[in-house]
Amino acid sequence: MAASFEKLLIANRKPVLSGLAVREFFRNPLAVGSAFPASRHLVESMIAPIDWSGMARVIEYGPGTGIFTRALLARLPEHAQLLAIDTSAAFVSDLRKRMHDRRLIAVRGSAYNVLNIMADQGMDRADCILSGLPFSTMPPGRAERLMDRSCRALAPDGRFLAYQMRRAVGPLLARRFTRVATGFEWRNIPPCHLYWAGEPR
Repeated sequence: MAASFEKLLIANRKPVLSGLAVREFFRNPLAVGSAFPASRHLVESMIAPIDWSGMARVIEYGPGTGIFTRALLARLPEHAQLLAIDTSAAFVSDLRKRMHDRRLIAVRGSAYNVLNIMADQGMDRADCILSGLPFSTMPPGRAERLMDRSCRALAPDGRFLAYQMRRAVGPLLARRFTRVATGFEWRNIPPCHLYWAGEPR
């Protein structure tokens, strides 16, 4: 087990050295979830099963240092919009400084207010929401309401994707989506459960 953990540290060496991620984690650990940015293995496992080429509007909850954000922009078409919502002013400022892409809209705010944020940006219902928010640390009622609002933000054939340390999001998705697939990626610190949900009820 020790050898495996050592290999993970080596594979994640660059993300581990992100001072911004570490600072924001200790400032608000319940919101950030992990001091370790996503590994390339987690990113690939999460987004590879999805065809991003036809998507026009994508929302990312909790972009953090932008590991997933960058990967999404590399796959989305030229006409797409990527709305990245984070409660951390530092994360949002960093995204705006480093990612000069007209498709990216980085907003400081709460995913809980996703419908209002979309309205402010003139955005119609989204094709996909990608979330790294730790649903396991949310009060149950708030997690339920966030998922309800997320479903309202999605198009009828929309998708909700989540990578989580724990499985709290699973029942929330099962009650609200026609299709839910799951996976697991151990090559990340910490290892993550993966969820792909489609067709909100």
